[in-house]
Amino acid sequence: MLTLKQIRGDRERTIERLAVKGVDAAGTVAHIEELDDRRKGVQVELETLQARQNATAKQIGRLLAEGKKEEAEAAKTEVSGIKERVRELEAEMKRVTEELERTIVSLPNLPADIVPHGRTAADNLVVKLVDNYPDLPENALPHWELAAKYDIIDFELGVKLTGAGFPVYKGQGAALQRALIAFFLDRNTAAGYREVQPPLMVNEASGFGTGQLPDKEGQMYHVTVDNFYLIPTAEVPVTNIYRDVIVDEKDLPIRLTAYTPCFRREAGSYGKDVRGLNRLHQFDKVEIVRIEHPDRSYQALDEMVAHVETLVQALGLPYRILRLCGGDMSFTSALTYDFEVFSAAQKRWLEVSSVSNFESFQANRLKLRYRTPDKKIQLAHTLNGSSLALPRIVAALLENYQTPDGIVIPEVLRPYTRFDMIK
Repeated sequence: MLTLKQIRGDRERTIERLAVKGVDAAGTVAHIEELDDRRKGVQVELETLQARQNATAKQIGRLLAEGKKEEAEAAKTEVSGIKERVRELEAEMKRVTEELERTIVSLPNLPADIVPHGRTAADNLVVKLVDNYPDLPENALPHWELAAKYDIIDFELGVKLTGAGFPVYKGQGAALQRALIAFFLDRNTAAGYREVQPPLMVNEASGFGTGQLPDKEGQMYHVTVDNFYLIPTAEVPVTNIYRDVIVDEKDLPIRLTAYTPCFRREAGSYGKDVRGLNRLHQFDKVEIVRIEHPDRSYQALDEMVAHVETLVQALGLPYRILRLCGGDMSFTSALTYDFEVFSAAQKRWLEVSSVSNFESFQANRLKLRYRTPDKKIQLAHTLNGSSLALPRIVAALLENYQTPDGIVIPEVLRPYTRFDMIK
């Protein structure tokens, strides 16, 4: 979340940058300033009364010792009145502080200066395009028809077992999933990311820490009895490993990678653009997370983008990299690059990765800090990226590599699949 220093220290920039995300924050910022002023006023009155209460209490003992009972009783009455007022002020302080925190939490992260203006995905900026489009055979099939033809993904069986958006991978389809996961993890660990295997459910504190709560609770599956949430991405448990942690500056950067299934309700998703693997409620994804020194976080973002690009290149897929406009960015992001691969049979671009710098926004919610050599405590920066999300990668691989004889497996995956074609 934003800090009071950010909001009050440069209120005009806060309002201007949030407008890039389509948020009219002027009224909210004014309310935050009013609440903060009230909180400070209550604090001053509270401290003054507490000091007066202590001084008067000491005076009572002295008055009694001197035999001044009437004056002592008057002082007791005064202390009783002060205590009552202190209780009122403490209740007011709690109410104002909670409202102040709720209001600050409602504001999204400030977008970086290079974020393009715009409202929708149509306004995103293409920063790189690699258009090695394949020559497909006549009557090329979309991936959901290929999946049925080769009996590698069963969407109807998933509906029977659970519901729409929960496919069953079979035979070579299951092997391809496993191969992609292993390939991505191996590439990530070779690049210096330490592999972790986190829980698939998180508590409210974890959801709040990375910004899914209270912003996206409607998109997460909620285990109501235990008040746990199924993770929408490995970013949530992996980043929360460092919640309430102070790390030494010398230990930065911290690089982590994890494979997990991901669960998203995707409420309101329907139509041809969500057919097959295009949008699922459960899917596999490999994630990379970095905890960085603020001075190096944008260099780290560039390194993460370059690393994800090597994965897409290795698979031989046409791709483009987008810098998201303000209106298409997430609540928590300061700057996001999306990777899209071209689905040749569908003739459309499919998002397969988002790589984001959150600056100190998540770290402030997480209380994730680092200690400088001179013992100062500062907020760290957090970043994360998909490397990669499997469903649309699989969709593009099936469609782009189809031949009359079967679906060719990219060479980099063959050591993992142990077959070179789906037949």
